[in-house]
Amino acid sequence: MAIASPSTPSFSTSICCTRTDSTPARSIRFPPIQTRLQSRQFTLSCRSSVPSSNESDGDLQYEIQHGVSTDHRRRGSLVFVTLPLDALNFPVGTMKRKKAMVQSFRALAAAGVEGVVMEVWWGLVESELPRVYNWEGYLDIVVLAKRCGLKVRAEMAFHQCGTGPDDPFWIPLPQWVREEIDKDPDLAYSDRFGRRNMEYISIGCDVLPVLHGRSPIQAYTEFMRSFRDTFIPFFGGVITGIQVGMGPAGELRYPSCPLQKAARTLRSRELGEFQCYDKYMLASLNACAGEMGMREWANGGPIGAGSLMQNPEGSEFFKSDGSWNSPYGEFFLAWYSGMLLLHGERICREAESIFRGLEVNLSGKVAGIHWHYRTESHPSELTAGYYNTSIRDGLLPIARLFGRYGFSMCCTCFEMQDAETQQMNPDSSPESFVKQLSLAARLCDIPLQGENCASSLDDGSFEQVLRMSRFYWNGPGTPTFSFNFVRMDKNLFEYRNWVSFTRFVRQMSDAKFFRPNLGFGDGDMPFLSLSASSTGGVVLA
Repeated sequence: MAIASPSTPSFSTSICCTRTDSTPARSIRFPPIQTRLQSRQFTLSCRSSVPSSNESDGDLQYEIQHGVSTDHRRRGSLVFVTLPLDALNFPVGTMKRKKAMVQSFRALAAAGVEGVVMEVWWGLVESELPRVYNWEGYLDIVVLAKRCGLKVRAEMAFHQCGTGPDDPFWIPLPQWVREEIDKDPDLAYSDRFGRRNMEYISIGCDVLPVLHGRSPIQAYTEFMRSFRDTFIPFFGGVITGIQVGMGPAGELRYPSCPLQKAARTLRSRELGEFQCYDKYMLASLNACAGEMGMREWANGGPIGAGSLMQNPEGSEFFKSDGSWNSPYGEFFLAWYSGMLLLHGERICREAESIFRGLEVNLSGKVAGIHWHYRTESHPSELTAGYYNTSIRDGLLPIARLFGRYGFSMCCTCFEMQDAETQQMNPDSSPESFVKQLSLAARLCDIPLQGENCASSLDDGSFEQVLRMSRFYWNGPGTPTFSFNFVRMDKNLFEYRNWVSFTRFVRQMSDAKFFRPNLGFGDGDMPFLSLSASSTGGVVLA
């Protein structure tokens, strides 16, 4: 049952509700663009650790029946499994298929899986009214995980799930948020064609009181605080990780490629669209251009950025010698990526404060956008907000941001291979993207979490995950690597798939399996990394 918070501005808690005070707004300014870059090389590999968890009679029977090693179970694992998107009933928020969930959790525990990833949807918990939280279904999942000896990583999901009401996995933003967007459509992102995107609230209004007197950052903050106060008995022993959503799909990025097209991105080679045309983003761009004394740069995104399946070389902005590498391009991309970094900074700061002192690891997620990695300008990364090109490292500033607040970094596409993706798109290189991200995590001394894009993996894909994992670990003292398998469904438990998966879990838990893997290897693309003094672009004032 959901309980509304009291109307007074004081802080109060109960099993289902929280009220928080406002947080002050922060301003941004952009210093002159710095273009001197410093070259770095790769030295990467991976790590494994062996935490343990409890066994039950049911687990032991399952191990005997399915041939899972009990010795392996005692060693533990670095593998987590993401729960089904429909783990809870929408919109009531109760657990679905409880008996099946119990059997699935016991099977995962018997296989040596460390825990489960539980997506905590804003649109489910605070669905109808602001400050009215319903945690019932998530409490049931955490209690079940504890009974089965599994850990829980909770993902604070402040984004939309699914493409629309006809989608079986549809979970929109809270109803009261959508009502505010109906009143002010500029709360949603917009591209140059005026197309609105409802996956996530525009970061241009991060600190403005546009949600019933609260800013989006304040709404996210109070949601996380209510989660902390409700689940505090489970921190450390059961809940060991919190991943804080920062954008569409929980990733720190702009929704440059709409959900409807995401599944076709590799085949279509979509450049993406800059999401800077709502009035709040345009106001920020106008202010920054004015500060630079360049009012002509204040009218919107780049002209000549191409569209849809256009070859980057056919666009004035993204071609090899295009305006992305001009003073205007540097200004715009620094502002665009800087706004994203500032959004991440605000959320990391609030989350670190809320969960400070608890035995829980915080993390943020980066999108595995790789389909133009082998071009000079990396257009699909630029439109997503990553100022990452052949001459500029745009992932290292994100890793530094996470490192400042003690966050781990999570990224998808660890199972993807260049040889396969380049058959459809020669410009793609998921392996190089993952290696660059892994290096950024290593340089900033932060833990790394890998994920898969495909919902089911074969032996070759599991082997690829293990191979890419080795690029991160560099022996004792290296921050931990872990893997989130996305996601649990009935196909996972089919005999052949289950054999492959349990073999993968054993390999991930065996430190002897990993060996140092130095350098990029043949065919990998080198890239430039920014020095510590040249990551500028965003200054908190």
